[in-house]
Amino acid sequence: MAHKLLILLASLFATQLWAQEETSSLVFGGDAFHAGRSVVHQDEGIDDLFMAGETVFGASDITGSAHFAGREIVMEGAVQGDAYAAGEEITFQADILGDATLFGRAISVGNIGGDVRAAGSELQLNGEIGGYALIAGEKIVFNAQVAGDVSIAAEELVWGDAAAIAGQLTIYEEDPGALEVPESLAPADRITRSELEDWEGPQRPSLLRALASFLFGVVVIAGVAALIAALVPERLAEMRRQILARPFHTLWLGFLTQSAVIGAGVLLAMTIIGLLLTPAALVLALAGGLAGYVVAAYAFGVGLRLAFGKPEPETLSDRAVAAGIGALSAGIIALIPFLGWLFVLALALSGIGAITLRVIRPVFFSDSI
Repeated sequence: MAHKLLILLASLFATQLWAQEETSSLVFGGDAFHAGRSVVHQDEGIDDLFMAGETVFGASDITGSAHFAGREIVMEGAVQGDAYAAGEEITFQADILGDATLFGRAISVGNIGGDVRAAGSELQLNGEIGGYALIAGEKIVFNAQVAGDVSIAAEELVWGDAAAIAGQLTIYEEDPGALEVPESLAPADRITRSELEDWEGPQRPSLLRALASFLFGVVVIAGVAALIAALVPERLAEMRRQILARPFHTLWLGFLTQSAVIGAGVLLAMTIIGLLLTPAALVLALAGGLAGYVVAAYAFGVGLRLAFGKPEPETLSDRAVAAGIGALSAGIIALIPFLGWLFVLALALSGIGAITLRVIRPVFFSDSI
């Protein structure tokens, strides 16, 4: 549960960055950080590279590791360290000298100096792999030369002319023996066939898993909101009324608050002395984003109830139902490409603004409260 909550927090923070039209960039200590709707890396002399966006494009080589998240990811530059990527379409056109850990729908890679761990619907492996390969997918086009062992879970497996495996080959399939393996690829004593259900490596994305993850997020948000409603019902009601009565007011204040917290983290890092406090500022921003989203999702659920002629929730069960309606509705809207991200951003910032009004009560807003 704890690690899934951390993933939810990180996803919320990343969503706020991706929704921006303009790219946010920071180069610090030789590392580069880019986030926005469409991000491009073309600087020279960068060590580690961190990029998040709807489209992610890397044009230059890096001397360290690559960390990518987005819908479409293309890396033309070479990566001298490890590569980590999660997205819909992932393409590494140049060499990766370290290990590669990749999750997406369609994945294509070339030369990799270390190990490969990849899962997706469609995978294509080309070039040379210096370590082992642990891959899973619906359709795998294997045209690589692997120095170590290979473990594959696939429904369809296509061997290229350049395919070669120096180590042990283990194939997980629905009907063991159904997938063909060329005799020139590996002798029979180096091939093991197992049931697909025995696969314990990375899993390819599936509709059922995506639906389960979505429902889990909805349940977590609704559960946290219901818990807050049970512990501090009047305070939550006050924040909910602020959001419904003055949504743009709370949205603007939430933007100012989150900007101040994130900006403080950057400024602390620039002082070098306060660098150790920067993670605390980022954690505070993440926690604030989650808390704001929970409060605003609850307010959204109550607003929907009011729109359909229902009274304000007075009992704990009514509040729990409102939290569930808000979390589910917000989650569905969030699935809309780009516009959904903007909605989540606005929702989270509105909640942060309401929390700021309730907890801090800024002096410059005192006359309007």
